Amino acid sequence: MSTKEKLQVAIEAAIAAGYMLNSEAFEFLSQSCGTNDPCVIVDLALKRIEELKDKPMFIEKPFLESLMQQPKITSPRQDITPQPQAIDGVMDLPRPSAGNQQPCTTEFYPFAKDIPAKITILEDATGKLSSNGTIEEYLTYFQDRFKRIERIFRQRIDVKAATPIIEALKSPPKTKLKIICMLTEKRDSKNHTILSVEDLQGSATVLIPQKAPEEVKKKALMLLADQIICLAVIKTRSNLLLAEDIIFPEIGRKPQQRAQEPVYAVLTSDIHIGSTKFQKEAFKRFILWLRGKYGNDEMRQIAGRVKYLLVAGDIVDGIGIYPGQQKELTIRDVHKQYDFASKYFEKIPEYIEIIISPGNHDASRKSLPQPAIPESYLTAFKGKKNIHSVGSPCLLNIHGIEILMYHGRSLDDIISVVPGMDHDHPEKSMRLLMQSRHLAPVYGGKTMLSPENRDYLVIDKVPDIFHAGHVHVLGYCNYRGVLVVNSGGWQSQTDYMEKLGLVPTPGKVPVVNLQTLETTILSFL
Repeated sequence: MSTKEKLQVAIEAAIAAGYMLNSEAFEFLSQSCGTNDPCVIVDLALKRIEELKDKPMFIEKPFLESLMQQPKITSPRQDITPQPQAIDGVMDLPRPSAGNQQPCTTEFYPFAKDIPAKITILEDATGKLSSNGTIEEYLTYFQDRFKRIERIFRQRIDVKAATPIIEALKSPPKTKLKIICMLTEKRDSKNHTILSVEDLQGSATVLIPQKAPEEVKKKALMLLADQIICLAVIKTRSNLLLAEDIIFPEIGRKPQQRAQEPVYAVLTSDIHIGSTKFQKEAFKRFILWLRGKYGNDEMRQIAGRVKYLLVAGDIVDGIGIYPGQQKELTIRDVHKQYDFASKYFEKIPEYIEIIISPGNHDASRKSLPQPAIPESYLTAFKGKKNIHSVGSPCLLNIHGIEILMYHGRSLDDIISVVPGMDHDHPEKSMRLLMQSRHLAPVYGGKTMLSPENRDYLVIDKVPDIFHAGHVHVLGYCNYRGVLVVNSGGWQSQTDYMEKLGLVPTPGKVPVVNLQTLETTILSFL
């Protein structure tokens, strides 16, 4: 083993034990490599810390210097790397109480352990899917989408009296009216935009002229194919309609619900176990934090109140998902990927309720809605009463707070077609989905849709929290009373991401206080 490799092993051993070296200690250890084995030094340091009544939060240079003066340091040792419980570096987490970053002055107490869990699944398509992909099923699917979003529109006073297209076309010239319709095509030119729209009985062509108000032209840029919208139009002498305004289904300003007690929910996604880019050391620190063995006083106080962990898809990296993936896999069997995932999850305290839903890398079907990950892939999770597997999307109530959990595959479609949307601000695309009252409006894009007899992607009920992932970039905002969160992930940039220009933000975790809906971002890199 080279000197550099020994130094890396020594650092990993310290992290695995729940400790970090400050910059001066790291530099001292690096300089000592020429005459002393860094693995032996760190091994002895960890043993001495175990003997101390008041354990340090991190290892400092003077502590290492005191060890160097003792003869034990010179005795050779081949390898003191902590032995993993399984391959892929899933090690047994350390027993000593340890923190990081800043000194801790309080003892960790898991308040959440004394609080009973409150989980209710309100909407989940798992077990209700039966599509065969026939033309008739697609017709039923889009009719259901139209009818349900039309009902949402007609609850609004300004749209309640909207006219069917076939009646609008019969109206006298210069008549002003509103139509609820599905956008089937949008054609842009320098002078105008032409919309092809239809409802359940008829179709029409709508012109957005160059002289239209800037606000209307701005809304036109946000339009998506197959989106249900309301148009305020003027009837011309022909069958052409002129658009005066574009109205989205939107969400009303929602009075936020509050939990009755201070419990926290951790929102995360895109772990990608099995990938060479999986940030396993950061994820281990995350688990240590949940156990109260990592972080300063404030972080550990938050950890003590974490009752729920919501994982919005891509637990594993899967097989054959993107070009060149095979070169970036450490585990090339999806069943084994889930087995290794279980090794990490079993280290999380049992009083924390873990809710996992699938993503496009998981072993569930790829078309939306996705049912829960099949039990045949989660055999290692069996018997874990605190682990709940649900579909995507899934609407659930935890401690009185309604959360819409969705992996977020359709965000790619929005980012690729709507000006101003990008991977760096996924919350903007999520906000557009809320405005559309649909999780994946576009058919025929990157997102596969299954023609079920009910469109489970319609956002009938406005949640308190909208949680998604997929984009691998942390982003959040409050939109009309809804906390919108894209939880980033745990995978660093792959070659495929680099080609797409996607720069992920791994290791950053949003934690939500369910009593206040305040969001705290913790970093574990």
